[in-house]
Amino acid sequence: MSAIWLAAAAVALYLFGWFWYSRFIAERIYRLDPNFVTPAHRYNDGVDFVPTNKWILWGHHFTSVAGAAPIVGPAIAMYWGWGPALAWVALGTVFAAGVHDFGALVLSARHRGQSVGTMAHRLVGRRAKLLFLFIILILVLMVNAVFAWVIANLFISNPASVLPVVLQVPVAIWIGYAVLRRGGNLLAPSLVALVLMYGTAILTTRVEWLQIDLVRWFGGEGAGTVLFGLEAVSASFLTWILVLLAYVYIASTLPVWKLLQPRDYINAQQLVVGLGILYLGLLVLQPEVTAPVYNTQAEISWFPLLFITIACGAISGFHGLVASGTSSKQLDREPDARTVGYLGAIGEGTLALITICAVATVFATQSDFFDSYSSFAAAGAGGVGNFVQGAAQLAAGVGIPADVARTIVALIIVCFAATTLDSAVRLMRYIIGELGTEYGVHTLSRRHVATSLAVGLTALLVLLPDGGRGMGSGGFLLWPLFGTANQLLAGITLMLISLWLYRLGRNPLPTLIPMVFLLTMTLWAMTEQVVFQWSGLHDADTQWLLLILGAMILGFALWILLEAARLFRHRDELEALAEAGEEAGGNRD
Repeated sequence: MSAIWLAAAAVALYLFGWFWYSRFIAERIYRLDPNFVTPAHRYNDGVDFVPTNKWILWGHHFTSVAGAAPIVGPAIAMYWGWGPALAWVALGTVFAAGVHDFGALVLSARHRGQSVGTMAHRLVGRRAKLLFLFIILILVLMVNAVFAWVIANLFISNPASVLPVVLQVPVAIWIGYAVLRRGGNLLAPSLVALVLMYGTAILTTRVEWLQIDLVRWFGGEGAGTVLFGLEAVSASFLTWILVLLAYVYIASTLPVWKLLQPRDYINAQQLVVGLGILYLGLLVLQPEVTAPVYNTQAEISWFPLLFITIACGAISGFHGLVASGTSSKQLDREPDARTVGYLGAIGEGTLALITICAVATVFATQSDFFDSYSSFAAAGAGGVGNFVQGAAQLAAGVGIPADVARTIVALIIVCFAATTLDSAVRLMRYIIGELGTEYGVHTLSRRHVATSLAVGLTALLVLLPDGGRGMGSGGFLLWPLFGTANQLLAGITLMLISLWLYRLGRNPLPTLIPMVFLLTMTLWAMTEQVVFQWSGLHDADTQWLLLILGAMILGFALWILLEAARLFRHRDELEALAEAGEEAGGNRD
């Protein structure tokens, strides 16, 4: 069977989701009001609250949530065959991710642009807010630490990608000042920037002296101690991580129009171009699917593990953080939330879909698939490599040389990872500032104080412990928590949206059904991890850090759910909590 049929089936469902289901949600469930005064207008400060064109905001939102995760998760989940992976990606995007991202954006806009953690105070209560913020901070800290390591690793393994990435920053700043600040059209300058970046990527691939290769500059892998007692590779990691932390400090404190918006618009175009190349290659080559529909040799059940392995690309709690943390503060008109939130989820679903198609067709025979996916651990180690190889085959269908394709893929991933890192640090700043306001520690509400804390905590986690992957890999100590914590966050966000809809007397089923499903799968998976994997049962070593944090997060999540269940039974108490935080809106003069 040709992989084109897999893509066609999923794309047909995406079209249904965008043209019918999202319109139904917008008009009948969320009831978007074009006259509602959004926080971007009400609190316009020229830094974080800035009314923004919906397509520019879509670019920011899309690239902030579409990092490497929509590739990594599906590539690993192919261990169970393409059937379960494709079903969860397609159905999850339309009926879970779309309403989650869209709903988080609307809910935040209706509550002064507050994050989902702060809104938990208004909708569930103060105790739940504290528990929820703890989960969010752990999640964002993990994202910061691991993405810093990922970018540093890509810079070291793909030195040809460094110069095009560095070039993007001054170009984006120039576009911000020359175009966005003056209200001009961003399309043409961003296309020129894209051509300039890709042209530089081709040049650096073929001209070695243009490659910023720190390992080579430090004397090569066999050079011995070169910096602070570190050998060349570790010294390169340290250098890149320090550069990245300095960059995200500056980037996350700049007004959004100076760097974040133009850079993310360019990155969104990168992803559209990249997806266009891969889908065109799929159409031209029409490769045969060699992976099985279902892997009968899998030793680990896909139920419930599939639903935490594939997060981004189906549904992800981190999307709700971005929607409520940064995107809601830039929403020009409330109806724009449908484009930004729901279409952003569909965009990420298309990336997860092409990942499945690339991996499903990369193997010459089904036996090769079973050799590569011989165990779940093997899937984790080789899944992304299988995607890169499969994507290179698809790109070859439109005539792109393999070495240039590798540089461009690394360029896209680094740009997206940097966007996610910047947004995550900005989110940490907001959360720390909100906590400072809540508890009267007003110093924490200052932009640079909160950012210093966010970057400092990230640096401690990245640099001090050894995560098993060398210098800068400390974030991987906590990474096994990411999948379950992330999906718990998505489920709790859906719960908050459902409570809000219930209070307003609207039908909560479109958010309540995916909430129940996701929380059931996630709590099931997390209980298995805490009780059977990290506790030391079955002759395994006890992983105390994961056990303690995992048990705390699991306990907090159950506590929040009990609070929510109580409020569903006492609607008057829910109304009293929520009315204090919701804005009335009104006509804009």
